Amino acid sequence: METKKWGKAILYGLITIFVFAMVTSLIFSLLLKFTNLTESSITWIILGLSLLALFIGGFVAGGNGKEKGWLVGGITALLFSLIILLFKFLGYGEMFSMQELMYHGGFLLIAMLGGVFGVNMSSSRAK
Repeated sequence: METKKWGKAILYGLITIFVFAMVTSLIFSLLLKFTNLTESSITWIILGLSLLALFIGGFVAGGNGKEKGWLVGGITALLFSLIILLFKFLGYGEMFSMQELMYHGGFLLIAMLGGVFGVNMSSSRAK
């Protein structure tokens, strides 16, 4: 029974991450198209929003899982990284570079932190 609850929580976390990523991608693609911004000028903003997306996804997963938020958030981030790796490998025939591995390591840590906060927020609301 617990596995089913965790699976649902992780799925909600992944959906949250991908919806957030799609919305921000749409916004930035429109900004890049219709303004004189360049990709190199918004690199740090995109990295910050990516970290925020993983934190929120971990938070949602931890809140729905209600226990072991670090584990639920970590699994959510690992599945996110696996999905991205599959797209990259199957679509382009490439593996992660060292820089991308560091990014995904940071994503793992921040999603675990989000999961911990999510569990703590859900347990404080239950009281």
